[in-house]
Amino acid sequence: MAQPYLHEHVTCVAAPATWLSGPSGDLAGDPDGLYVEDRRILARLAVTVAGRPAVPIGARRTGAGAAEFTGVLRHLGDDGPDPTVTLTRSRLAGPLGGTETLTLSNASHGTLTVVVEVAAATDFARMGAVKDGRTGGLSMADLGPGDTAGDGGAAVRLEASPAPAGPGLRWAVTLPPHQTWSARLTFTRTGLTVPPPPGPPAGLRVDAGDRRLDRLVRTGVEDLAALRRADGPDVYYTAGSPWYLTLFGRDSLWAARLGLPLGTEVAAGTLRALARRQGVRHDPDTDEEPGKILHEVRPADAAYHLPPVYYGTVDATALWVSTLADAYRWGMPAAEVEALLPTVERALAWLGGHDGFVVYRSTGKGLTNHGWKDSGDGVQHADGRLATGPLALSEVQGYAYRAALDGAALLDAFGRPGAPRWRAWAAELARRFRAAFWCPGGYPAIALDGAGAQVDSVASNMGHLLGTGLLDPRESAAVAGHLAKLRSPYGIRTVAPSSAGYNVLSYHLGSVWPHDTAIALLGLVRDGHREEAAAVVRALLDAGERFDFRLPELYSGDDAATAYPAACRPQAWAAAAGPALLTALLGLEPDAPAGVVTLAPLAPSPVGAYRVRGLRIAGGELDVGVTADGSVTVHSGPSGLRIRPSVAGP
Repeated sequence: MAQPYLHEHVTCVAAPATWLSGPSGDLAGDPDGLYVEDRRILARLAVTVAGRPAVPIGARRTGAGAAEFTGVLRHLGDDGPDPTVTLTRSRLAGPLGGTETLTLSNASHGTLTVVVEVAAATDFARMGAVKDGRTGGLSMADLGPGDTAGDGGAAVRLEASPAPAGPGLRWAVTLPPHQTWSARLTFTRTGLTVPPPPGPPAGLRVDAGDRRLDRLVRTGVEDLAALRRADGPDVYYTAGSPWYLTLFGRDSLWAARLGLPLGTEVAAGTLRALARRQGVRHDPDTDEEPGKILHEVRPADAAYHLPPVYYGTVDATALWVSTLADAYRWGMPAAEVEALLPTVERALAWLGGHDGFVVYRSTGKGLTNHGWKDSGDGVQHADGRLATGPLALSEVQGYAYRAALDGAALLDAFGRPGAPRWRAWAAELARRFRAAFWCPGGYPAIALDGAGAQVDSVASNMGHLLGTGLLDPRESAAVAGHLAKLRSPYGIRTVAPSSAGYNVLSYHLGSVWPHDTAIALLGLVRDGHREEAAAVVRALLDAGERFDFRLPELYSGDDAATAYPAACRPQAWAAAAGPALLTALLGLEPDAPAGVVTLAPLAPSPVGAYRVRGLRIAGGELDVGVTADGSVTVHSGPSGLRIRPSVAGP
């Protein structure tokens, strides 16, 4: 069965809950529903007034977890062309369910006497069954006030206020002219404890000449807050709605890392949540290995295709180490960092256990590909042939190189042995990479295949090498030049149009992923390719405007920027592209342990003059203004840190 499309849906999120519907507000079929912890507690919801549904005329998000739907009742009210009776449905998601408030408004000259009726039902479908289109055999249970038990221990409680008259959900309403009537329905998954995550810190605020920056950052921050989830005392970003509202390795780490302008709390929580689950044994059924960081975690009653705890990722282990190093530089308390050093040592041992390059092979029991392009056809030769493993992905070597140096720096900082070994290991990896990965066209291959041959697609993976230190200046400039050719009007394409497998609406073969573009952007800034970085900033802002500033997981790589039909929206690492833009624009390099924050803004600024408030470093806040020509004014900064502004040209 086909995966259902999401591109026309309105999504309200409060992890681990997500509420999906079309623009009418009704829940009418897959993937519509209110889901909590990957189980659908509300599968059908329809509202009629005097026996008929309202005609939808508007739907809008009013927050990350809220939306409003407006419809008119053409068969009621005054005669004439103007609608006089409207039904507004205000929706709010919460971690255990959600609330829908119905408001009937009578702008006519006469009194209305009508019956408002709601039909609600559940099937307790597992998210995996919905994603795979396998819900046809499930039975539907009508919902009225009270509890309805479901399959696998899930249950839902419906509360209605005011109480409906008689059986079902029916209200007899008499409504004088220019008056309103309201009812509230609350749907709660029972028997489940979801500890609320700690409240997010004070908001990151932006005021820019290009107002699109303000909106993109604000929406991203709101969505990240809605995707937060607690793991005991810690908090992390779930990967995305609706398919991935859970802890991931790669996705949660990148979201926390890109979102460091919001503070180190989520990065620290993510690191600890993953450290508690670090691999300790060899298990081919789950791809667990000692020292390895996992790919994803699912509730046991909602896991699909993959085991509930699955380790099939080749990059999360290196990313974990570098996320800890970045968080330390941004001000994660030293005691918290030191407590995680045993995890660092085990992660480095896993990296060092590879013979030559860091590679993966599919066991046939999980994902075929273990990098971020994890679709079955995501790694191809330029002529369209699928790459055969074991595969050594180019970006994974960059992550591993950076992790070895970051790990060595952490070991040195806390007086632990082993740093020289990992610096030598990184240097040898760079030497081998330079000898093996560079294609005749002057760019790094996306991968080496099982025979050691170059997988020669021109792909966005090379952008992840920038800023890692793996490339020398000449190589970095070559990569930046190829990224400029990959750039569409809305971001960096995953592969070049010259590739035989290119398809602008594919998952990984011509689409644009905002997080992929944001990672390349940060690397461009760090390696000094500031003119191309400014162009990428403008592309992401154009994409934000195209998608009402809630960037989807991915979209097409052509001039239309069409949303991928099944894309998650919001997706944590796409939302985190907003805060990451500020890091790039400011040329921000914190080094809290050294007591210094360096600012080298893009100049001239691609967004005009701007001011950023509430940017969190080392527990304090940075308030900084930048003129259109890149001059910096520091209004206030974190206590104990020296702010070192400079102007760097293109």
